[in-house]
Amino acid sequence: MKSKSLAAILAFATVEFFASCKSYNTPNADNPTIIPIQTQKLPNVELGDAKDFAIIAGSAITSTGNTAITGNIGLSPGSSVGGFPPGIVTGNFEVNNTVSLQAKLDLTTAYNDAAGRTSTDIVTLSGNIGGLTLTPGLYKSTSSLAISSGDLSFDAKGNGEAIFIIQIASALTVTSSRRIILIGGAMAHNIFWQVGSSATFGSASEIKGNILAMQSITFNTGATLNGRALAQIGGVVLAGNTIVK
Repeated sequence: MKSKSLAAILAFATVEFFASCKSYNTPNADNPTIIPIQTQKLPNVELGDAKDFAIIAGSAITSTGNTAITGNIGLSPGSSVGGFPPGIVTGNFEVNNTVSLQAKLDLTTAYNDAAGRTSTDIVTLSGNIGGLTLTPGLYKSTSSLAISSGDLSFDAKGNGEAIFIIQIASALTVTSSRRIILIGGAMAHNIFWQVGSSATFGSASEIKGNILAMQSITFNTGATLNGRALAQIGGVVLAGNTIVK
């Protein structure tokens, strides 16, 4: 009887140990805890004239509240820009003119470049990527991605020129108050989110990088972006946001 009891106790302890390890090591159920290091270095995604813009849209740009934009605003072929003032833009308004048209053409080229990238080290992501730490390289999702459980970190491993490209076949969603954190010398202008449909950022979320969306980009109240919001076809919707190019 004593032998059986001891065996039962040891079996229970073993199960508890591995269960606790799994819970601790895995931030979400969709992706591995540790992202493998990629050896293939990526060249930059050239934005051309689009690099001067904090926002580019295809249909309309709409703002409510005290939005503050640092960088140019471009719209082509649409003509509707609303909410400035009370919103403030430190930069130029380029609406349906030759400047915005060229920026839009360069955005399309950059989007196609990012979407077409390949790598021998490419890492596949899916579902919720909150809680992960991404190192330099190419990442791909065949559907949508979300940052909805934990913050997302980019670690450049001491290389301030390191490039990150995230290919997303469908939507990108960041839920309220989630953050993108830069460590190891990672720079926002070296992060490229290629979004196959639309991007939505929750209230008070903190976003980093260049958002290259095929459709629309929506910022909910108080969301911030260190980077660029570049939408090819749809509009950009703002609600008391801070965007710094």
